[in-house]
Amino acid sequence: MISAARVSEQRDPTGVRYEVGDVAELPSLDRRFDIAVEAQCLNYAEDIATMERMCRNIHRNLVPGGEFFVLAQKPDCGFDCPSLDKYGFRCEPTGEEIETGPRVRITALLDPQPISIVTTAPRREVFEKCLRAAGFGEVTWVPLEASDAGVRTFGADFWADVLANPPLEMLRCRA
Repeated sequence: MISAARVSEQRDPTGVRYEVGDVAELPSLDRRFDIAVEAQCLNYAEDIATMERMCRNIHRNLVPGGEFFVLAQKPDCGFDCPSLDKYGFRCEPTGEEIETGPRVRITALLDPQPISIVTTAPRREVFEKCLRAAGFGEVTWVPLEASDAGVRTFGADFWADVLANPPLEMLRCRA
């Protein structure tokens, strides 16, 4: 994802600098930020202590009142839903569980070859506990929506399956 973002930044510069590192080891940065966005990152924490450390490190680098947006596997996602292949991916439980929640195999249906990763779908209470322990407040779950542009482009029927059984959910909180 970072490689793709760097290519996009070179093609259409916005002034964003991308860094790669372990969020559990993220130091205090040289400045604080208004917004932090996490996409499928906290779900790699192997235990609750690591997720709390990740959340604390993010909180420490936000201004007071700054917002943190977490895009994650929906904690109570039902994997018995219609196929998500038309949206470009598959989500399947592995049958394993760790301290934070069940393990999930996510496959991006890329051409010429799909890419699969195994991650965790942390339970709702684990996310909330870790974020609050890190100092975040106003923890709110935001349901998945189809944008107006998406509906215009593909039609409302295209989005029906993913909106009826959303695999992702946004969590919004404030430092």
